[in-house]
Amino acid sequence: MNPWKVEDVMSKKVVSVRLNTPYGEIVSTLAKHKVSAVPVLDRFSRVVGIVSEADLLHKVEFLGQDTEPQFLEWGTRKVNRSKANADTAEQLMTSPAVTTQPGVSVIAAARRLEEKHVKRMPVVDAFGLLLGIVSRTDLLKMYLRPDHELRHEVVEDVLRRTLHIDALTIEVEVVDGVVILNGHVDRRSIAEIAVNLTKSVPGVIRVVDQILWSRDDVTVPALLADCR
Repeated sequence: MNPWKVEDVMSKKVVSVRLNTPYGEIVSTLAKHKVSAVPVLDRFSRVVGIVSEADLLHKVEFLGQDTEPQFLEWGTRKVNRSKANADTAEQLMTSPAVTTQPGVSVIAAARRLEEKHVKRMPVVDAFGLLLGIVSRTDLLKMYLRPDHELRHEVVEDVLRRTLHIDALTIEVEVVDGVVILNGHVDRRSIAEIAVNLTKSVPGVIRVVDQILWSRDDVTVPALLADCR
C-alpha cells in the first residue's frame, strides 16, 4: 500500500511575490489569480513568509485612523496597526511561514494545518525553495478516488499482496467510498487485520465489516494473559 503524500496532491503552479513587492501589486496578484494568499520569497527564492487577504485588510480596518504606533498599545492590535501602515510584502507578511515538505504524508500535513490554524502551506525542499502549495482542499483529493480504484487497491494490495488472501475468500464491494468486506476466514485476527488495513487505504471513508471467522485467536489469548 502506498500512503498518499503531499507531493501527490499539492498544486505545483504557485503564484508568489518578493519581499519588495508593493501593496497594490499584491492585491492585484491575489485578484488576478483568484487566490487568498501568496508565499513571499527572498532573493534566493526561499520562502520567508505568507501574505494573505487578512494581512491586507488591516489597511481597510484602520481606514481614516492614525496608523502610526500608539503608546502602550501591544499584542495583536499593535501588529495589526503596523500592517495597516505597511507598503511592501516584507512589512505585511506573516513570518516565519508554516511550511511542509513533499514527502510528508497527507495525514501529517492535515494535522499541521489544524495545529497551526492555517488554510494552506507552501511546500519547500530541504533548502527552503518553493516547490508548490498544499491547501485543505488539496488534502481532501484522495476522497475523490473512484470506487473501482479503491476496490482494486484493497483486493490487490491488502488481500493478495499483504495478507495472501484470495479475492474469492473475502468479497470486496465499494459504494461511494464505503468498503464492504464479506466472506469467511479461519481466524478472527486475520479478519481484524484485513479491516484495519482497508481503513488505511487512502480515500476509504468507512469499512463495513461482514467477515465471519471460525476461531477466536484474539479473545482467548487475552484472557489467558489476564490469568497470569
